[in-house]
Amino acid sequence: MATRATEYIVPAGRDVSAFFAELPKDATCVSFSASDTYHASGDIVLPAVRYLLIDGKGCTLSLAPGSNGFTNPIADQKMAAQRTGNRYTIRDFAAITGGRKAIDLQATLNSTVVNCRLTGQTEVAVDLRFCLMARLESVLVTNPAKRGFVVRCGDWPGANTSNSQSNHTVLQQCRVYCSKTTTDAFTVLNSGGVRLSDCISEGAPADHDLFLSARTDGDETRPANNPVVKTFTLSNFHVEHRSRQASIHVNMPPKATVNLENIYWNSPIGAPVILYMSGQLNVSDIGWWNPDFQIHTTHPVPHINFDACHKALVVTDTPDESGKRAGALQLVGEHPAGRKLDPTYVRITRRAM
Repeated sequence: MATRATEYIVPAGRDVSAFFAELPKDATCVSFSASDTYHASGDIVLPAVRYLLIDGKGCTLSLAPGSNGFTNPIADQKMAAQRTGNRYTIRDFAAITGGRKAIDLQATLNSTVVNCRLTGQTEVAVDLRFCLMARLESVLVTNPAKRGFVVRCGDWPGANTSNSQSNHTVLQQCRVYCSKTTTDAFTVLNSGGVRLSDCISEGAPADHDLFLSARTDGDETRPANNPVVKTFTLSNFHVEHRSRQASIHVNMPPKATVNLENIYWNSPIGAPVILYMSGQLNVSDIGWWNPDFQIHTTHPVPHINFDACHKALVVTDTPDESGKRAGALQLVGEHPAGRKLDPTYVRITRRAM
């Protein structure tokens, strides 16, 4: 006899953490349809199931200060390999407020988070570790104390930067409205094939709008060294605030392709629009360029292609008398005496009129 999909409704007034701790094993859907407000006193631990739909039904869910929100803790890499057969959809929450995190997914394949507003998390609003082919769509992060979205590797025993990546994860039509203490709006670490499209970073100044790195030990004073990270794409990105360090930080392996296309900074941001450390960087379709915009490189021989960009984005064939600047491109950081910027591998094609 065929089994049926089973929906459970979270009762009004019930602690959401306790409800999920007692969720029957046959659950295929959890609905928040009995009330317009709910509260979780701790972590909301997701069961190890083939698929679970969590439907917020437009409710507001408040999290206790120490809560990691919707999470699935992983003990070690052996457990992680087993849990990648589990998949979750979290959708349609009018707001998830408070907590350390709102979404803390680990070791899943093809999970999705759709149509949610996440407000006031103290660590990170969405933290994805070893989330393969995850999709986040129409997720709005407001006033994160530190970071908005993080896509990264597992950090449990047995995990490393080549066996637990969040490869081919997609963020589409997501926004971060930064608070005064926000560090990074979007962070992608040691994961390949990740795509961000149609996203926005705005609000108070942040350290970075996008922090992209494949440095395995986290030492951002040195170039990326993860040999298994090959690609990243950012498309149709809108920035409408100032940055404290750089709008986009790029530290990818020399053989990794980084595509930054159709990016709009609406005014001078008080910092470089791009800080380049390593990688094959392709910048395209920049329709507006302010003369005050700068691209900083810590690598004296950057590999950057500019295509179909505004004619005001100029990189000269040779550096100026200081040896450090060639138009919008400037060499920064500590280098041996006499080391000059070498733009041999910087190309500009199809310059817009």
